Amino acid sequence: MDFESRLGDALADMGTSLEAASKQQLFCALLRATRDLELEMAPAAGDRKLYYFSAEFLVGRLLRANLINLGLADEVEALLARRGTSLAEVEDCEPEPSLGNGGLGRLAACFLDSIASLGLPGDGVGLNYHYGLFRQDLSEGVQREEPNPWIAPDSWLVDAQRSFSVPFGFGDLEARMYDIEVPGYGNGTVNRLHLFDVADPAPAPEHGIAFDKGDVRSCLTSFLYPDDSDEAGRLLRVYQQYFMVSAGAQLILAELEERGFAPEELDRHVAVHINDTHPSMVIPELVRLLVERGVAFEDAAGIVERTCAYANHTILAEALETWPMWYIERVAPGIAPVIRQLDALARTRCADDAVAIVDAADVVHMANMDVHFSHAVNGVAALHTQILVTSELRPLAELYPEKFSNKTNGITFRRWLMGCNQPLADHITAAIGDGWKRDASRLEELLALRGDDSFVRGLLDIKQRNKFSLTAWLRAEKNVEVDPHSVFDVQVKRMHQYKRQQMNALYAIWKYLQIKRGNVPNRPLTMVFGAKAAPAYELAKDTIALLLALSRLFGDDPEVAPWLRLVFVENYNVTAAEHLIPAADVSEQISLASKEASGTSNMKFMANGAVTLGTLDGANVEIADLVGRENIYLFGRSSEDVIGLYERGDYRPWDVWQADGELSEVLDLIVSPELLARGDAGCLTRVYRDFIAKDWFMALLDARDYVVTKERCLADYEDRGAWAQKMLANVARSGFFSSDRTIREYDRDIWHLA
Repeated sequence: MDFESRLGDALADMGTSLEAASKQQLFCALLRATRDLELEMAPAAGDRKLYYFSAEFLVGRLLRANLINLGLADEVEALLARRGTSLAEVEDCEPEPSLGNGGLGRLAACFLDSIASLGLPGDGVGLNYHYGLFRQDLSEGVQREEPNPWIAPDSWLVDAQRSFSVPFGFGDLEARMYDIEVPGYGNGTVNRLHLFDVADPAPAPEHGIAFDKGDVRSCLTSFLYPDDSDEAGRLLRVYQQYFMVSAGAQLILAELEERGFAPEELDRHVAVHINDTHPSMVIPELVRLLVERGVAFEDAAGIVERTCAYANHTILAEALETWPMWYIERVAPGIAPVIRQLDALARTRCADDAVAIVDAADVVHMANMDVHFSHAVNGVAALHTQILVTSELRPLAELYPEKFSNKTNGITFRRWLMGCNQPLADHITAAIGDGWKRDASRLEELLALRGDDSFVRGLLDIKQRNKFSLTAWLRAEKNVEVDPHSVFDVQVKRMHQYKRQQMNALYAIWKYLQIKRGNVPNRPLTMVFGAKAAPAYELAKDTIALLLALSRLFGDDPEVAPWLRLVFVENYNVTAAEHLIPAADVSEQISLASKEASGTSNMKFMANGAVTLGTLDGANVEIADLVGRENIYLFGRSSEDVIGLYERGDYRPWDVWQADGELSEVLDLIVSPELLARGDAGCLTRVYRDFIAKDWFMALLDARDYVVTKERCLADYEDRGAWAQKMLANVARSGFFSSDRTIREYDRDIWHLA
């Protein structure tokens, strides 16, 4: 049956037709027709199968992405044009799945796309969160959290008609499996994202996101990353993690048996990837299940070590999880003795307490367990991997040098160029053909067009059209007016002090003071932020309050408003990113060197023709090597300098503040009467005090260099021809950061699926 017939049948089932259907009905019919087509497709096949475990999968809206991969996007656009509408209008009816938050989840989504598109047998394993992290409300000048429900009667979720019994300390809990289909690009195969859920999920809280964390049976899958500022929240996180890995491990062994293989053959036919430490308990759970099936403990440990691989995504303590052993004993008593046995086995390899799985305080170190009992460990950018090997995981890297490798992250160009920036994708295809859609490295062919005035001017024209589109979207969706002819300077990512949105705020204040003195810029500047702060992360929430107060201050001042605008995009998500990234002129990647493992927004901006302003951190290092220093704006201390400052403990923000009168003036504005009148006094005061007393991520250290470099960047923007050449270099060199390349490397060196 052709797709038009499928769509017609779906509309008929709803009692309507293509001509008469509302946009909501069109969306529901397109979803049903697409999902039903995917359910008929064969999964990728092979002797070995991958299971990719991740706490989050930030998949974004799926209609357009799936239609692109199925080769149906143009056909659907034509069908909808007959109706007098467009795919963009129809997909506005689609709720975005609340299954992730930041780069970790977005990377996992890109990886699933690439695994399917390369025809590799591999499924994702996660949890079916009902209300996401939260929906952000900024209406009162501070972040308020509300549930973010997304599951509707017409959903991409498919009941897999399969469940597993997870053995908790309080008794067994049924884990029901739901699937989201993941079609490959143009290859007729489909993989799946398996999401486990409780049988009787709790309704959303009536107000805010507070809920009974002790009601594990009903609330386990309510929220992603429940507030862990109290013991109940920390325990709930352990319950979530064990629920995911136990159900996933049982699925693995059930499918292994269905394929005709014995449990002892697990490592020959299965690859398990642990995406950061949240799924680490899959290691002892697989060992437990193998022992339960008659495999001797040491044999089971060896099989699991040869099956599992671990990707470390950050050196921050929050992702190098540790849990008191009594948490494990209470939540999952079946694996507590297994973890102790694994610790004893690891101690026979190395007696150094620094690499112990269970330390002297009876605390379990998940990353240590992952390294000991995985056959491969990888960082996610060249600098990050170097830091892991030489610093953060050095004793383990010295013990297992053969396990460590680098796999620089990537993005799927099918969503982040073809899906969200069709004008640029078409411009590229017209110039070099469509081979880049399957092999992004072919974007380098664009370098031969540096002297082609028509192509280069086209880049500028497309960027301006995208800026007009973003302006219209901000007006319609956010009730915000911006100047489409201003420079669009964009920082969108998780709100965290190491990402240093607070340093960008200092620049905004400095610019404001310059304009008040009559030093107006050559061109207006629009500074765009988008981020959520974790509910218990007070200083991150305070930074949001600072940015919102600055936005009001600038907008209220008739001398400043024409020249400087600060916009904070409420409830930032993948959909918002798809509007913001194609329109950005400057990509803010300003994390403290050594702290950002990779970043992937830097890759998305680069591919869409934005120029990076950033530190030599994460994948920025590789971006700089690829595009050349003339096509990126770098500032700040090196990772070696930063690591040294931490080791010596001799960074004192008070001294920086006292020594720089202009910086002191900038900081003082945070607690000035005019700003306190426009923001929450408690939030602003805490931010101010942190800058001068702690400044753990050293914003003041790099602030002066940041201002100077950003001003040079904005001045260079005025030479439109030279700027267009920078854009071209960034787009052309971005192909290295394809997640297809990353997945090929994972498969070649770690998974061995092909």
